Amino acid sequence: MFDILVYLYETYYRPDACPEPAVLARKLSAVGFDDVEISEALVWLTDLNAMAGAEQTLTASSTGTRFYVQQESDVLGTAAIGFIQFLESANVLSPLQREIVIERALALDEAPVSLGKLKVIVLMLLWSQGKEPDALMFDDLFVDDEDLPPRLLH
Repeated sequence: MFDILVYLYETYYRPDACPEPAVLARKLSAVGFDDVEISEALVWLTDLNAMAGAEQTLTASSTGTRFYVQQESDVLGTAAIGFIQFLESANVLSPLQREIVIERALALDEAPVSLGKLKVIVLMLLWSQGKEPDALMFDDLFVDDEDLPPRLLH
């Protein structure tokens, strides 16, 4: 599934350039992606877009400390939690965006989520909202991870 998400990020610079799900599924299949992975990626992305769209209408802010329940800690792991905290302190993620990242990571069927996959989740959230991280943060988000395919830059 993450191969597809990275492919979408690299191929469609803006989310509005991405075709409708049915057309996108055919294009992904033509490129050679597996139908099961395509289906999983499209469901995951649809859920992300629904949450990201709702986040843009909310104006809540938080100055409190986020405590992670045991299930979240088990799935995310300490590296991912530390990275999320770093992104929030660097103002890359708002508290609401942080919650979307956590929810999308929990939606995966693996524990702990690798740091590379968490970075893709963050990139896809920012991409779905039409936001681009600044150059230094972009470099940090694109550090190679052995769990992910090599990436091309826009």
